[in-house]
Amino acid sequence: MCRLGSAKPGSWASFWAMLTLVGLVTRAAQKADVGGESAGTSINHSQMLLQRLQELLRQGNASDVVLRVQAMGTDEVRVFHAHRLLLGLQSEQFRELLSNQSEVVLQESRDCAAVFDKFIRYLYCGELTVLLAQAIPLHQLATKYRVASLQRGVADYMRAHLAGGAGPAVGWYHYAVSTGDEALRQSCLQFLAWNLSAVAGSAEWGAVSPELLAQLLPRSDLVLQDELELFQALEAWLGRARPPPAVAERALRAIRYPMIPPAQLFQLQARSAALARHGPAVADLLLQAYQFHAASPLHYAKFFDVNGSAFLPRNYLAPAWGAPWVINNPARDDRSTSFQTQLGPSGHDSGRRVTWNVLFSPRWLPVSLRPVYADATGTALPLARPEDGRPRLVVTPASSGGDAAGVSFQKTVLVGARHHGRLLVRHAYSFHQSSEEAGDFLAHADLQRRNSEYLVENALHLHLIVKPVYHTLIRTPK
Repeated sequence: MCRLGSAKPGSWASFWAMLTLVGLVTRAAQKADVGGESAGTSINHSQMLLQRLQELLRQGNASDVVLRVQAMGTDEVRVFHAHRLLLGLQSEQFRELLSNQSEVVLQESRDCAAVFDKFIRYLYCGELTVLLAQAIPLHQLATKYRVASLQRGVADYMRAHLAGGAGPAVGWYHYAVSTGDEALRQSCLQFLAWNLSAVAGSAEWGAVSPELLAQLLPRSDLVLQDELELFQALEAWLGRARPPPAVAERALRAIRYPMIPPAQLFQLQARSAALARHGPAVADLLLQAYQFHAASPLHYAKFFDVNGSAFLPRNYLAPAWGAPWVINNPARDDRSTSFQTQLGPSGHDSGRRVTWNVLFSPRWLPVSLRPVYADATGTALPLARPEDGRPRLVVTPASSGGDAAGVSFQKTVLVGARHHGRLLVRHAYSFHQSSEEAGDFLAHADLQRRNSEYLVENALHLHLIVKPVYHTLIRTPK
């Protein structure tokens, strides 16, 4: 049992003195410019007020309610001597709960009971320090007692730590679903999609629910080495989760088998336990993949529709689909590089390559900001400063006519961030198929700042990916 202070008879004077201080702060600010001063003088005692509030909670002076917080399933009870007015100001639930009683017993989960002191402190002072393991119980308390500002604050904290790779994305996803927090759910999905390789190799992968798996598998923005890696991760999940046959077969049908080379497909059919159990459910997809690899894409497209997701590569990190590019001191000057990708995933194109040239400029200026020395009347105009520009990345084919017959190219740039020695994807920018650059590339990045979230040890870690997109050119009547 933990008792935070006790009520002291005759201590109402100090309580009302603290509340009076609020009015003094306001009136001092309002009257500061009286007396002919050209500018008002602010008198700010807000820090003193916060200190008084902390003392009020800690010492229990003039408390008029008692909260007994019991951890469910245990005899552990924590006692808090608090103030009806301050609790009610922050929480509608407490205002209703304490309207006609001065002592209540609150049943909380063990995790919530463990952080209840932080929760109460927030109600008094409007601030707290959050650790990763405390995010969910604090959000649960804020939701239960209808403290909207704390709900938003913890949700923002969770989304920010997901972007940095620190948050348990799978656990937070399931929590977001249970609470209906759509923004947090989408943030978790995006992190998992961009970092599927890292997650699939961690303990979190075993906690993925069938519902979450069904959300991930259809996505084209998954970042992983290749489609074979996704199949292997799925097979490992099936071995641990042992879902009903219908769930397993639906998941196996989400694999894009045409993206797996024939030699690897043969090995899967010979060695995969999942295909041994559920092979008939995907037999048509395997046949489709072998047909796709046996003919040229142009010839295949005459007879079959290639606009489906099965023929669209995901964001593969394998050398056939792109290349990493580390730019040291990226704010310094322009850089360029080149790399090659396979023309397409079809076995017919396995030996054909496309060369790509890449230009990075840290301070590119749009036309409207480029240096102009005078306007039409001869009046000098201010020169644009280099820092007024924004980073720019341009990806172009080395030879004209970059699109082959029946195929166009979609470019994606991944921006990495390091967390606990792992390089995770923090941002992804996709180019429109007809464009050579992403219009919003690093639009909000400050590459001059060494501790920028976009930099790892003062270097910009990019991975350039080019995905061929097939088009049906001729439709043959069935």
